[in-house]
Amino acid sequence: MQPLGRLRLGVNIDHVATVRNARGGAYPDPMRAAQIAEEAGADGITAHLREDRRHITDADIEGLMEALSVPLNFEMAATDEMQRIALRHKPHAVCIVPERREERTTEGGLEVAKDENRLAHFIAPLREAGCRVSIFIAADPRQIEAAHRIGAQVIELHTGAYCDAHAEGDLDTRDAELEKMREMSAFAHSLGLEVHAGHGLTYDTVQPVAAFPEVMELNIGHFLIGEAIFRGLDPAIREMRRLMDEARA
Repeated sequence: MQPLGRLRLGVNIDHVATVRNARGGAYPDPMRAAQIAEEAGADGITAHLREDRRHITDADIEGLMEALSVPLNFEMAATDEMQRIALRHKPHAVCIVPERREERTTEGGLEVAKDENRLAHFIAPLREAGCRVSIFIAADPRQIEAAHRIGAQVIELHTGAYCDAHAEGDLDTRDAELEKMREMSAFAHSLGLEVHAGHGLTYDTVQPVAAFPEVMELNIGHFLIGEAIFRGLDPAIREMRRLMDEARA
């Protein structure tokens, strides 16, 4: 077990763009949200450019690359189009995620073990371009081992099943999912992978995950954008930052 260090917070701004696109105008501006997030203590900004451009657009990525002073984590499907865009912009990090047009949000981790050869060839140019490559996966040893074999530097553990079980009051499943993530965080770290986590985390669920000593970064978006409706984006992020820091203390 490594010593507990400062846990980084990546703020996902996708759903600021969702609200903007609902009216087809320019407001609210995801770039403004990114700037507020920086000021509130975010260590990075995450944006997912989907195939159907349902929220983040190509112009958003252009603007973020030009204006951000913190790293951009570019979430993307493993497609030729997204690879070309990533190689053009060369963001600090790319996170490879599964993507289906009909899903409301990313529903699970990437199936790496069954697609190792293609994914290894897919991420190689990204690594050569200087991007930190992360793979979004379930807390499953097969997927972690496969991510390591293909040359990923980072894994991001999908925390959705844990958060869903908590919301549904299924405490046995919640605790089992949390223990699985605890074990897989340690396992991934033992292989030399940097460990991140995210999806569905809230004020109520963040601290047990933030306390895992191997986890170096949490990526949180939908909850923070929703909470911003009630308390404002800056206070919403600062409260998440406080809870994360408290869990690491």
